[in-house]
Amino acid sequence: MELGETVSAVKSRRVLIGNEVCPAVIVIKDGKIHQILSDSKFSEDVGCEVLDVGNNVVMPGIVDCHVHVNEPGRTTWEGFWTATRAAAAGGVTTIVDMPLNSIPPTTTLSHFREKQQEATGKCFVDTAFWGGVIPGNQQELRPMIQAGVAGFKCFLIHSGVEEFPHVTDVDLHSAMKQLQGTGSVLLFHAELDLQQETKDTDPSQYSTFLQSRPDVMEVEAVRMVTELCLQYKVRCHIVHLSSTKSLKLIQKAQQAGAPLTVETTHHYLSLCAEHIPAGATQFKCCPPIRGANNQEQLWSALKAGQIDMVVSDHSPCTPDLKKMDSGDFTQAWGGISSLQFGLPLFWSSARKRGFQLSDVVRLLSRKTAQLCSLDNQKGTLAPGYDADLVIWEPERTFQVEEGSIHHKNKLTPYLGTTLQGVVYATILRGQLVYREGSFCPEPLGKHLFIAQRKTQGQL
Repeated sequence: MELGETVSAVKSRRVLIGNEVCPAVIVIKDGKIHQILSDSKFSEDVGCEVLDVGNNVVMPGIVDCHVHVNEPGRTTWEGFWTATRAAAAGGVTTIVDMPLNSIPPTTTLSHFREKQQEATGKCFVDTAFWGGVIPGNQQELRPMIQAGVAGFKCFLIHSGVEEFPHVTDVDLHSAMKQLQGTGSVLLFHAELDLQQETKDTDPSQYSTFLQSRPDVMEVEAVRMVTELCLQYKVRCHIVHLSSTKSLKLIQKAQQAGAPLTVETTHHYLSLCAEHIPAGATQFKCCPPIRGANNQEQLWSALKAGQIDMVVSDHSPCTPDLKKMDSGDFTQAWGGISSLQFGLPLFWSSARKRGFQLSDVVRLLSRKTAQLCSLDNQKGTLAPGYDADLVIWEPERTFQVEEGSIHHKNKLTPYLGTTLQGVVYATILRGQLVYREGSFCPEPLGKHLFIAQRKTQGQL
């Protein structure tokens, strides 16, 4: 079967249906899952070619709802062509693009149209788009919802780029009033700018950076978000939670009826502060990677269902912005590239802690699809859903090498790391888009229009 061809049926001894792994055949028709048959009910003379993947695991494609593609404007950092190839190679069949760090940012309807135009013909996987909330753009929110954005992102602290300023209390109340009744969701970079004194002054020591962004910055930001969420009952979501000290606030708000969800990232689950070498600025991100004890508490919270999902927060840049020559953590761009390696990163650590394959689907596919209102077509193996499949070998290991990285700038803290779980093939809406290091000749991804589920009133 050639890359780019339509797959009519996929057969495996390990297909993940619901929470069960069993032998099955997935029959595909018009890009959708038509039916799922047990081996005993499947007849070889159904009149279609069957892709038999043996003992490889077949599960829903990953939905990575936190990706910075940076096009247009900062395409030297990343772009749709390279980002979506990396996604396909990692078994990710849907990405949701963040409203920054592109120029212009996705903060108006016209900017959203410009972003869509730039992405046209360049995506190897399906792509949806977040809008942004910044000071003064509240009247743009409903037009962007009608145009199909997945929801909105805002910062409570400097975003790192001037064209996406952080919001104030006044901005947030205004935005919340616009979003009431729409069913849309507001995502928060939850850190507040509290003045911190640092004991260490050597900028090449990771501890210097870590002290500059302590847990309390996240805790106080989450406190603000929970109060807003309870007041307006607008869906809210905490992106890239790094500190477990915020979890009690989140639970309390949820118990009080707040429609609040929370994600963490592969880097907080895979990396810890104690092991970051001096000058290794490829490890810098915001909020920061914290200590080993906090990391174990994140895993416990995932297992307990207190954290809803895991994403990449793929945030690449050019090598000069990482200040690799000086190793200055205080000046380096904060962002980690991991879009291609999310599945093996998660599985390598999760399997040692008793997580099952069904947990992988729940945390990397189903819950992420729910966040961006795509759970009626993505993130589940069931008839009527898009035939988005990742076919992979959970037992096989590989080493992350520069030559096999498909995102544009090969900077990543995972270089040289041995991971468990190798993606064999990726199927997008029934078409084979990636197999064993090769891609389909033409991008087959499409733009996803998000139909919001109105809660009350009309847009």
